[in-house]
Amino acid sequence: MVAQLKKLQFTKSFKGDRMSAEINIYNPAELGPPMGQYNHVTRVRASEFLFIAGMLSGNPKGEIVGEGDFDAQAAQVFANIGAALRSADAGWSNVVQFTTYLVHSQDIPKFMAFRLREFPKMFANGKYPPNTLLMVDRLVKEPFLIEVQAIAAL
Repeated sequence: MVAQLKKLQFTKSFKGDRMSAEINIYNPAELGPPMGQYNHVTRVRASEFLFIAGMLSGNPKGEIVGEGDFDAQAAQVFANIGAALRSADAGWSNVVQFTTYLVHSQDIPKFMAFRLREFPKMFANGKYPPNTLLMVDRLVKEPFLIEVQAIAAL
């Protein structure tokens, strides 16, 4: 039986010879609803992908932003992802997957609240890319509370 899909395609135009990405973000009925602000599956046809390393809450001077403040760190992390996307003439609609690392399980509700508040601004269509959330012992420096890696289709 074929899953019923909620389909949405994004097309981004580029200068030069690059082709537009076709991105379909959806939830197969067999999987049930997601347990947060994400969708289960992204299907992509693209000529190019952008792999963004795990972003931390560092500013352009290399300083830690929001030490001890989860919301400030999350805001800086996503600002850094936004900067990485813009460097490739891309935007939030190009993101096809996130992997999120948190140091404290107590920060999961803060992470969910951040996504509820900020993702509608970033993803105006309401289609949020799949996200894998992992708990880790620590990140590269002790003060960091969150790291997010992203993959985008161009």
